[in-house]
Amino acid sequence: MTAATASSPAADPVRWPEIARVPTAPVRAVVARAMFARAAARLRLTVRTPEGALADAGPGAPEMRINRPAAFFRRLGADGAIGFGEGYMAGDWDTDDLAAVLSAFGDRYDSLVPAALRRLRPLYLRRRPREEDQTIAGSRRNIRRHYDLSNELFAAFLDETLTYSSALFAEDAEGRPVAGPGALAEAQRRKIDRILDLAGVRPGTRLLEIGTGWGELAVRAARRGAAVVTITNSGQQYELARQRVRSAGLDGPVQVELCDYREVGGRYDAVVSVEMIEAVGDRYWPAYFGAIDRLLAPGGRAALQAITLPHDRMVGISRTYSWMDRYIFPGAVIPSVRANEETLARHTSLRIASYRPMEAHYAQTLRTWRERFTANAALVDRLGFDLVFRRMWCFYLAYCEAGFGTGLVNVGQYLLTRETADT
Repeated sequence: MTAATASSPAADPVRWPEIARVPTAPVRAVVARAMFARAAARLRLTVRTPEGALADAGPGAPEMRINRPAAFFRRLGADGAIGFGEGYMAGDWDTDDLAAVLSAFGDRYDSLVPAALRRLRPLYLRRRPREEDQTIAGSRRNIRRHYDLSNELFAAFLDETLTYSSALFAEDAEGRPVAGPGALAEAQRRKIDRILDLAGVRPGTRLLEIGTGWGELAVRAARRGAAVVTITNSGQQYELARQRVRSAGLDGPVQVELCDYREVGGRYDAVVSVEMIEAVGDRYWPAYFGAIDRLLAPGGRAALQAITLPHDRMVGISRTYSWMDRYIFPGAVIPSVRANEETLARHTSLRIASYRPMEAHYAQTLRTWRERFTANAALVDRLGFDLVFRRMWCFYLAYCEAGFGTGLVNVGQYLLTRETADT
């Protein structure tokens, strides 16, 4: 991470208004400093400022350096966790090991804020803007803000499969993911094959994929002999996926469509969807699962790879506006397993038949992406993305890695089948 965090950016006030402007909230800044110092003392984390150490966890502990305390605590006081992330983007604080620092916070996440103050969260947390609602038009707008940044940007840190979801690595004797040269591409293909197996995809299967990505799953399914319809709301993904399908000589068995899951017709023997539900929005979970139910032929199987939160945490943050909402995934809401089960029970004939957890694999996937992104900093610069963006993207990848690594966030593959006999 050193290459991405070595200097403080000069933020363009037009492109980065929140980063260029430091909030004027002196009283909140004083409160934020006191609360942060209290929290830091409880973490296995060393926190240093130009005036001295706020916390010292001793040798070997990750170290957070607050370069500009006044600006950092003003951001933290004005916007909480959003300000914490913006402080990193602005260079107000730094570290040589971003994932380790964020993991230190993640390990004690539920105890960092006193219980009495946690009850006041609804009074000071921001609400998600209405324009991020995931209607069909809103979903397309939100997708453009992330997935249409640049195909070349994603290629700078993804592997040759251009797969943007958790991989499934080989495991050692203790069940830990094994990484190494070339392991990420192999692990992505293993993940894809596992979910295609789960859905029962074989020669002659009529397969619908909700969420194309850049086409790797559709290509692998077609090579099994399936007839594939794959849909995306991203214009850039659509164009590159079509090119990759053509290059593979699979124009016939693979049909790439630029459309929303709510616009799809037909019946399919299998439906697969990899890390798509997170972008649906909680208001539209019934529509998403209802579409899968409607499109699945009698006797069909649906296989999903989905990120989830513990239910109480999901309920607590589902309506709030976060750093991830503002900068990475506008309109996204991560469900819980319970929320998925309840939505399925109330709105469909589908039920969860099996589940395979993959949290450790996502932490390893994200670590590899972050290393590749950092190594390709010069390429990202040439694509027109400035230092603020690079620090933002590094924070995003490390933030997610810490979430999966500490168990705050979960991921797994689910098989959905019908509870009653198809008619």
